[in-house]
Amino acid sequence: MTLSRLDIHRRNRGERTLVTLAGDIGPATTPLLRAAVERCLLDGVTVIDIDLATVGSCDAKGLAVLLSAAQRAGRVHARLRLHHPCEQITRLLDATGSSALLLTSPASPVLKGGIRLRRLTRGQTEDMREDIADLAAASVAGTGGEAYHNRDAFLHRLAVTAHRPGFALLVAETTVLVGCAFGFPTGSDGSGRRGSDGTLQEIIQRLTSHARFVVLTQVVAHPHVQHRDIAHRLQQRLLTDLRSSLAVTLLHPADQAGQAAFSSWGWQNMGEVVGLPGVVAPCVLTLSAEGQPPARR
Repeated sequence: MTLSRLDIHRRNRGERTLVTLAGDIGPATTPLLRAAVERCLLDGVTVIDIDLATVGSCDAKGLAVLLSAAQRAGRVHARLRLHHPCEQITRLLDATGSSALLLTSPASPVLKGGIRLRRLTRGQTEDMREDIADLAAASVAGTGGEAYHNRDAFLHRLAVTAHRPGFALLVAETTVLVGCAFGFPTGSDGSGRRGSDGTLQEIIQRLTSHARFVVLTQVVAHPHVQHRDIAHRLQQRLLTDLRSSLAVTLLHPADQAGQAAFSSWGWQNMGEVVGLPGVVAPCVLTLSAEGQPPARR
């Protein structure tokens, strides 16, 4: 008889912690789970996020441990939240009426390879900023795009974009991040009419006849071949979430690796444009939502 196994990895972020589980939650592993959660509470953690993306199964006793831990956390003004439950756990939660207690939102859709897409709030973005920067660095390591990546500049760009009206950030993840895309909408509702945003809007409207679009500030994806379609999925999901049919991004004209990557994701290079702030005229690239006609010059 093969004994079940449960690997538990904990990562602290101040008074919050992420507990990633991999394996099965059953009679042999339930004590490990109970001990891990109790340790978090003893350490004074106020939010315990438990990632179940790679949990294959969970019995009723395992769910009882999570429920008991959530109730205990509530008594000490802490919170336990489950993320990415498998279908079996979702059924158990529904059958016991525990979904509202343990889940923060409906389960994210699962893509091929166990990868899930999730939209982060501004607070969650701040909590995960270093992880996102690590992913951005890994996505260009050893490529021609590395010369145009600076960690501090990336973090600054993320912070500035996060304060834009309508800011949206999506991550693709298993037990770790494998992709990320973020940006903000601009267009005919009156946003983006001043300064460089207004100039960019005028240029895009002249090139594509679109007055409303999403500025995709950054798209990063793990370079592993298994994740090659993640960037495409993130981009299209972001356009759907922001209810736009066109995405726009700006790249340094000498960033050939970056331009090649965006081209492989279906973007159209509209050429260099002048009139925007900066010493170098950037290349404008556009991407149409699936089912929409391509951008036209």
